[in-house]
Amino acid sequence: MPELDVADEQNPAAEITEVPEVAEITEGAEIEESPAAEVEESPAAEIEESPVGEIAETPKEPGRVRRFLRSPGFSRGLTVLACLIVFVALLYPNVLKRLTLGSFTRIPIEAALGIAVLIVLPRRPRRIVAAIAGVALGWLVIEKCLDMGFFQVLNRPFDPVLDWVLFDDAYDFVHESYGPAGAYGAIAAIVLLVAVVLGVTTWATLRVNRLLGEDRRKSAFTAGGIATAWALSLAFGIPTLMPNVPVAARTTVSYAWDRANQARAGIKNEAAFAREVKVDAFQNVPPDQLLTGLTGKDVMLTFVESYGRNAVEAPNLAPGVDPVLDEGTAKLKAAGFSARSGWLTSPTFGGGSWLAHSTTMSGLWINNQGRYRNLTASSRLTLPSLFRSAGWDTVSVMPGATRAWPEGNFYGFNRIWDSRNLGYTGPKFSWAPMPDQYTLKKFSEVEYTKAGRKPLFVEMPLVSSHTPWAPIPEFLDWDKVGDGSVYNGIVANQPTKAEIWTASSKVRQEYGKSIQYTLTTLVDWITTYGKDNLVMVFLGDHQPSPVVTGDNASHDVPITIVAKDPAVLDRITSWNWTDGLKPAPDAPVWPMNTFRDKFLTTMSEGSH
Repeated sequence: MPELDVADEQNPAAEITEVPEVAEITEGAEIEESPAAEVEESPAAEIEESPVGEIAETPKEPGRVRRFLRSPGFSRGLTVLACLIVFVALLYPNVLKRLTLGSFTRIPIEAALGIAVLIVLPRRPRRIVAAIAGVALGWLVIEKCLDMGFFQVLNRPFDPVLDWVLFDDAYDFVHESYGPAGAYGAIAAIVLLVAVVLGVTTWATLRVNRLLGEDRRKSAFTAGGIATAWALSLAFGIPTLMPNVPVAARTTVSYAWDRANQARAGIKNEAAFAREVKVDAFQNVPPDQLLTGLTGKDVMLTFVESYGRNAVEAPNLAPGVDPVLDEGTAKLKAAGFSARSGWLTSPTFGGGSWLAHSTTMSGLWINNQGRYRNLTASSRLTLPSLFRSAGWDTVSVMPGATRAWPEGNFYGFNRIWDSRNLGYTGPKFSWAPMPDQYTLKKFSEVEYTKAGRKPLFVEMPLVSSHTPWAPIPEFLDWDKVGDGSVYNGIVANQPTKAEIWTASSKVRQEYGKSIQYTLTTLVDWITTYGKDNLVMVFLGDHQPSPVVTGDNASHDVPITIVAKDPAVLDRITSWNWTDGLKPAPDAPVWPMNTFRDKFLTTMSEGSH
């Protein structure tokens, strides 16, 4: 069989063997169809399509793809994309509402600085620096995304030093609200997002670095042009499409500097707190001089989840909540109880309930996880421990707790009831393991109605108004609550999370209903089960998330003291709180950490 001579033997990509009945193939020649024709596969082999015939099973598409990927146009497109990625990363905002086109119509000075640094470095160090810069830029983008989430939920930015522990609580929330599949899916999505962001920004900076190395002179002119344009924009105050946002941007540098200062301030804050926690006005007060104005009283400190000032005053919430407060005031009065209400400023917003609880009970401002950790490792006196030293039996009822709570020993509780030992057999209400009405009914059975007991001090967070506010329990006759199985039918008829979280108006509506439910339940429990010696202090722990309150809402929450003995409320006359369950708009506003000392002082010997 004759062999085929190939014109360019030095080109390994042009190698065709044993084509029968063809003596010579030259450029542009046609290959006639032959059932015996064979072409040896080669990664680089390319055969032009012929109108006359084709070689059987010759893969043409990979050749086209490879040609496209190797084309100068595609390479230039990748370089443009890399520049665009770096540009977007430098201007990426950390607040969701700023994620608009206007945020990216700015000039980042960091681009000029980055170019200047890279073009003066030798080739190998330049590549190393570019890779490090890519990882750092990607990390800043990730941190800004965390800020967006924290602003939406907690109305504050992410703390890169103290907030990592909150991911454990976030996992628990997702797991309890959406099940294991939702929790594992969220973890997988987060890991994938982090990997993609870091990989893409690192690739982009390395690609830009290669472009800068091709012509350092042009790169220097580019850096100078960016710096000049930035300086002129700054000097003339040229605005962007967004009001009060200048074209001259230093977003990334400022953000990185702020985060570094935040970390440094956090370290200093811990040192200051270590000194602050040791100063306690009640450290040396004899127990027999404490809380004498409450001798023989059952005192309950009840936190209503997400019960904030907006629930009472916001136009889209107050019409539903305020009638419940007004009716509750009348109902309490008819049962012989009186109430007075004011405002406290919570250290947290949208979440972090334990920070508010610890602030109230310790008399210290606990606004981050570092302070909370240091507090619970200290010997600070708390309301429960002070009540216990004065002779009360201290109990915590934690319906939202699904595992051991070692902090209970720090606070000074003799017993802790939680979701594992309260005997509930009904369905969960999203995050809440059980409805508030069941919690209060079960508390009555296991503690409050027991004969021959000592006076109680009880701390009880009520959780039916916890986000995501779907489904919400219905208030029942107390004798129908039983073991909680009655709630199976109620859950089935309630809207799901997926249904209400399609619009903020629906979320606000369901949030309002949850507050109405808990307040109705609490007041009815007082009038149904409350004894003559009951003193109930109930307050919100924090405002709901910004999806309910909107932007710029205060941290204020209502606080109310209910008692049947008029002597108890007479002691707080000087506080100038409002009569009834609804605090007036001009009622006093105190920082939440001041309540412990005011309460102890007022309720102790000689205070009237």
